[in-house]
Amino acid sequence: MGEVVALARTGVTSVPDARGDHRELQVTWHDADGVFVVSLWRAGLCTGAVRIGPEAAADVIGALADGLAERA
Repeated sequence: MGEVVALARTGVTSVPDARGDHRELQVTWHDADGVFVVSLWRAGLCTGAVRIGPEAAADVIGALADGLAERA
């Protein structure tokens, strides 16, 4: 089992799921590892997470920007 590390709530970006039902996406930067952790939450419990490096984060940002541009 991995090491358990308590994290402060500062620096967490939470985005509610459009479907509601107490679902949200959280993004946190972990400086010690040089990764973002993108996690899925439901009713205050983490249900899954992925760790992505800065290059992958840039790809995600690009995809979001492209989707917004197409919407405009």
